[in-house]
Order: sequence, then C-alpha cells, then structure tokens
Amino acid sequence: MKRIAVFASGGGTDFQSVIDANEREKFCEIAVLVASKHGIGAIERARNHGIYAAVFAKSDYNDLETLYAELSKILQEKSVDYIVLAGWLKIIPESFIKAYQDKIINIHPSLIPSFCGAGYYGLKVHKAVLDYGAKVTGCTVHFVNEVPDGGAIIAQTAVEVKEDDSPESLQARVLEKEHELLPYCVKKLCQGKIIKQDRKVTIK
Repeated sequence: MKRIAVFASGGGTDFQSVIDANEREKFCEIAVLVASKHGIGAIERARNHGIYAAVFAKSDYNDLETLYAELSKILQEKSVDYIVLAGWLKIIPESFIKAYQDKIINIHPSLIPSFCGAGYYGLKVHKAVLDYGAKVTGCTVHFVNEVPDGGAIIAQTAVEVKEDDSPESLQARVLEKEHELLPYCVKKLCQGKIIKQDRKVTIK
C-alpha cells in the first residue's frame, strides 16, 4: 500500500477529508503530516488520528533549501511514495520538485488556468472570481511543477457562482467540493490509476 505525506499550513480541512475517506475505505497509509508552523489545526487533526506530525517552520532554518533538505530526510525515513499539498502556503524550491517529479499533487480553489499562480490563495482567489464577474468557479487537483499552479491537471469540479455570493460563502461551497475531489484523486493516485503523459492525465 502506498504511503503519503500531507503538507498543510492551516486548519487542515482538506487533510481531514483524506483522513475520513481513508478510514472509510483504506487506500493508503498516511505516513506523516508536514506542518509549516506550530499550533495549526492540521496538527491537532493528525494527533486525533494517530498520525505522526512534523513541523518545518521557515524561522527555524537559514534558507528554504536547508528546510526542504531536512524535510526530505523525514520523507525518506517514512518511506513516502507521494506528497499531497492540502493548503500548503510555503514556497517549494525547484530542487525539491525535481526530486519528487510527478509525485506531488496539489488542490487549488479555482478552475485552473483561471485565478491561479503566485498570490492566488485562500479568500484572495474567491474575491478575484467575484470581482471579475465569473459565473463558474470550482477546484482543481494537479501535479506540481516549478510553475505555481502550472502542473498537469488531474481533475476538476465546477461550482456555480451565485449573485449574492461573498468571498466567504463562495469559499465554503468550493471547499465542500474540495473535500470530495482531493480524496478521490489521492485514492486513484495510490491505486496506480492516474496515468500522466506530458500534460495529458487519464484516470482509469
């Protein structure tokens, strides 16, 4: 059975969705939660489910290369096969991405290639959707490459934008779909049912 590491920077609701789905139908081993700082909700979620948690705060290291080099040691010790970014807000160096080529997936709260890339995270994404007047948004799971939100798309789910939406109400509805899409993609990945050829991804 494949072993995954989940990277999180906040409350960890996407992380929880993977935990819950995996408890209903065992499709992976969650080997470690990697947190970007102390005291976040994701750490408490890991502890509640007996999942090892490791904190890699930027302030504890001289630079990001050193941080990710140390992080890699944990991943090797835990025999991690895949990395799942579930609200990870820390920059990832190109060296780390190359070391885990096609082994890292991320969930983003819009329909890539719209409203994505550097600076688009959290409520900023949903505010941008509303400011632009888009009628449809959603969420995307994609492979991670050296371009922010630029990797091959694995799967997407659309969400209608309502006339009276606020960034918060839109975020809440998109998050509901994230909690369905991310576990689905993690399951398929760990089952070997996601086939990537350049930018084209097929799910068996």
